[in-house]
Amino acid sequence: MSTSIRVLLKPHQHDVGGLTVRRVLPALAARTVGPFIFFDHIGPATLVPGQGLDVRPHPHIGLATVTYLFEGAIMHRDSVDSVQKIVPGDVNWMTAGRGIVHSERTPDEERERGQTMHGIQTWVALPVASEEVEPSFEHHAASALPQIERDGVTLRVIAGTAFGAQAPTRTFSPTLYVAADFARGSALTLDTEHEERGVYLVEGDLSIDGETLPEQQMAVLEPGAPVHFESANGARVMILGGAPLDGARIIEWNFVASSRDKIEAAKQAWSEQRMGHVSGETEFIPLPPARRENRAPEA
Repeated sequence: MSTSIRVLLKPHQHDVGGLTVRRVLPALAARTVGPFIFFDHIGPATLVPGQGLDVRPHPHIGLATVTYLFEGAIMHRDSVDSVQKIVPGDVNWMTAGRGIVHSERTPDEERERGQTMHGIQTWVALPVASEEVEPSFEHHAASALPQIERDGVTLRVIAGTAFGAQAPTRTFSPTLYVAADFARGSALTLDTEHEERGVYLVEGDLSIDGETLPEQQMAVLEPGAPVHFESANGARVMILGGAPLDGARIIEWNFVASSRDKIEAAKQAWSEQRMGHVSGETEFIPLPPARRENRAPEA
């Protein structure tokens, strides 16, 4: 293995709202990469007419959820009265803070005609000082995100800073999140701006300092040195990371927190339906009956 790669992470499959996803983070070998504590690769999956994604209202605390699509569309609704359709290239960034409730469903038009769903959903753990901020939601269209062309690689900065650019997305700690499209025969060097860095190969071929990265796996990189990427035939890649988290985090169901007390309080609040409601929705996902850390979340 290349000395640039600290560990390779292979995904595990989970079902979320009727879609099979590949879950890379958290993993035993690397629970986090920078503030990223959860990483799901959705699809590609073909939804026939009449079929759709239906993730009923569910809660979050202590994190921000980030949705980025390559294909398809999702309708987001939440308890701070956001209603937003997300399409490829856009970013939905939802800060849960002290608590938020949201649903994710296939929009009516796409449900009627069918669609292909393909994208990435991540959770970014909030620093301890920001765990209980007011919940909020922001949407940034693809046109609002920095786009950089460099030696045959198209880079879109989704959140944080990278390659001399800064995304408009609100972050709470140093963050690296970039979608990179490599043309045939292209190359790119990733600098050392961010201490922790990971690279996920969505599709195509990519080498890291000469070492091949398998498709649909994540390479967690060694810190402190630039890393060189090359693609012979083209690739779609996600680059992520940032500053290390300021301490360990507990993940239980859809909750992330720095203490067990915060997790237990959130569970009690959700059981009593005190975390908010999504306007126009009557369904919700009940709290699982038994505690089990790293239980499959609802995204």
